[in-house]
Amino acid sequence: MANIEGIIFDWAGTTIDYGCFAPLNVFLEVFKKRDVDITLEEAREPMGMLKIDHIRTLTEMPRVRNEWITKTGKAPTEQDVIEMNDDFERTLIENLPDFTTPIPGVIETIQALRDRGLKIGSTTGYTKEMIEIVYPRAKEKGYSPDFYIASDEVKSGRPYPWMCYQNAMELEVFPMNRLVKVGDTKIDMEEGRNAGMWTVGIVLGSSTLGLSEEEVKGLDPAMLEEKMKSVRKKLFDAGAHYVIDSIHELVSVVEEIDKKELVVL
Repeated sequence: MANIEGIIFDWAGTTIDYGCFAPLNVFLEVFKKRDVDITLEEAREPMGMLKIDHIRTLTEMPRVRNEWITKTGKAPTEQDVIEMNDDFERTLIENLPDFTTPIPGVIETIQALRDRGLKIGSTTGYTKEMIEIVYPRAKEKGYSPDFYIASDEVKSGRPYPWMCYQNAMELEVFPMNRLVKVGDTKIDMEEGRNAGMWTVGIVLGSSTLGLSEEEVKGLDPAMLEEKMKSVRKKLFDAGAHYVIDSIHELVSVVEEIDKKELVVL
């Protein structure tokens, strides 16, 4: 590679946990315990944030906030957010080991990137405690980036660029436009752009698409394409330089980026 030196991946919905299902039902559950129903779409909207920020964002959504007031008689407070996050973390940590399988194509793609001399980093909306459960189990199944960092190990999580900067330091890559950020959500794209990196969104397996591998295979092709089209638009609107259908296309996109004139992003 002439210009690109490293790739920084998201975790759930990008490299492991097809469809990003590990945290989804837990978000629904912690609100349900407060007699507040949130939809799957609402639960997924802030996906990729540090989890306490995700919960806080959900309580600030007008419909959710109004239902909370209707059901509890008062507006949600920061203490409510803290208590829900405590519940969320306890439950998710119990379930995380079951959601560490690499998405099809990830292991082969990572090897192909390494064969081209690229370093592999990662960022996540998970906390340090969570990712230290995920990492060794994903490694046993064949996926292990050269560096990983959690949202609570920096001053602020996504969309701030601090995790990407930490990756750059640890991987010893500079300037930031020699790195490519790869993710599956709006906030991944924002993180990459805020860090001054090339940014690539992935559709299949993503939280934004929100379908399991079995659902994708069983869906009517025309309906699947319509859903994928919507995801592409969301990722492009969030700042993606490229959007690919699956991780199998990533190597060719990175090679295309590498041929471009190195510019400040």
